[in-house]
Amino acid sequence: MKLKTSTILLIIVVGLLLLCGMGACSTYNKMVGLEEGVDQSWGEVETQYQRRADLIPNLVSTVKGYATHESETFEKVTEARAKATSITLNVDDLNEENLAKFQKAQNDLSSALKSLLAVSENYPDLKASKNFEDLQVQLEGTENRIATARSRYTEEVRTYNTTIRRFPATIFAGMFGFSTKPQFSAEEGAAKAPKIEF
Repeated sequence: MKLKTSTILLIIVVGLLLLCGMGACSTYNKMVGLEEGVDQSWGEVETQYQRRADLIPNLVSTVKGYATHESETFEKVTEARAKATSITLNVDDLNEENLAKFQKAQNDLSSALKSLLAVSENYPDLKASKNFEDLQVQLEGTENRIATARSRYTEEVRTYNTTIRRFPATIFAGMFGFSTKPQFSAEEGAAKAPKIEF
């Protein structure tokens, strides 16, 4: 028995209406909203990391003016910045592996920046420079913004992942292609307490 196209279409519409009546539409719409929240919060993470990357050339230039003998440190910072900015992670490509690569590049840049800022300890004139002081304040503010953006992303992902894994939403999540989003992980060695010597 052949069904007419209009009959098939009517069956599909009735089926969708029944699903909506059972809460599928609100569940689907909730998942869409939560996924958008994850996407938006990831965009904020990227924006703050870009802000940091944009500050680095000015910081390096300022330090170079005072600390001409620190070329190895400058090279490390420049290389780490280039690597960190070369890894762009589109929200559609967010998975554990890609996020780990992104996070490693950002952590390497953070380490290189710490080395650069440590150089300033050897140059009193640099530490007293208003330009250097302003850049340090901007960098510190940016690091705080990065931490806040990552925290918001983590919370959005937790809410989203919890929602799509709960029953009956998990059924609709599978049907409509919603999958869990990755979280940031702690840096290597973060579980160890720092050694403090007096």
